[in-house]
Amino acid sequence: METVKKHAQKKSEGRWGLLMVSPYIVHFVVFVAVTFLTSLYFSFSDYDILNPPQWVGLANYEKLVNDPVFWKALWNTVYFAVLFVPAQTFLALVLAVALNQKLRGLKLIRLAHFLPVISSWTVIYYVADAIFNPRFGMANSLLMRLGLEPQKWLQDEWLVIPILVLVAVWKGVGYIMVIFLAGLQNVPQELYEAADMDGAGAVRKFFHITMPMISGTTFLVLILSTISTFQAFEQIYVMTGGSVDATAAGGPNNASLLLMVYLYREGFSFLHMGYASAIAWVLFIMLFAFTLIQVKLQKRWVYYEK
Repeated sequence: METVKKHAQKKSEGRWGLLMVSPYIVHFVVFVAVTFLTSLYFSFSDYDILNPPQWVGLANYEKLVNDPVFWKALWNTVYFAVLFVPAQTFLALVLAVALNQKLRGLKLIRLAHFLPVISSWTVIYYVADAIFNPRFGMANSLLMRLGLEPQKWLQDEWLVIPILVLVAVWKGVGYIMVIFLAGLQNVPQELYEAADMDGAGAVRKFFHITMPMISGTTFLVLILSTISTFQAFEQIYVMTGGSVDATAAGGPNNASLLLMVYLYREGFSFLHMGYASAIAWVLFIMLFAFTLIQVKLQKRWVYYEK
């Protein structure tokens, strides 16, 4: 009898548990699973939103392979990531180490570094425009005072991505800095005390204690930063003129055209929704493969305290 009661109680708890999580299950099914499978179907279809999708098989993926603009967007995305990920990671780590010290006014300094993170890209654009505007920007004013030629900055094919990376690092470094700060504050102080007794200097303690102990945090930062570069859209769209003309986003001459911008342009500007879905799936596969490789490689350099 008691066993029957326990079984009935477990079933009742299971029903209540299912009821409590049902909103999340419904959200996942409707807004994740359904859209996920729908985009997969669209990637094998010719779909322009206005008319029913027509099955075309692998035609969209064959078009991708032979599309020079896609390869240009892929190269730009990789170039952006190669510049952005190391720069943001290094700067965030330096700031986190500096702000982990016991000094006065640290809370205000941390807030100042975090303010760009919570600012919209429209606000960031106006700040960047005040600096890099080719006609009245502060950067060209400084160059002219030094006797150098003014630059076109965001209108220059060679400079546009480095400038976008610079602005993106300035906006996002505060968020990564907070993650590093959390990792630094979890390093056991006993390790530093033991190193002091052995006569270890600051540099040796940093590379032999701090870096191994925050290697898990560093791994997380690298994954998050890389994913954010492959998903970069808003900053490119706003800063390269997409808010004025959607087809202009990624300029000049597609020099800053990243995969997400190309996806948006094909899907919502030209209504090539099937082709845009194929781009989305290629992007998903690339990110999944990169994350999987990083997870496999982490065993060689990431240390987790047991």
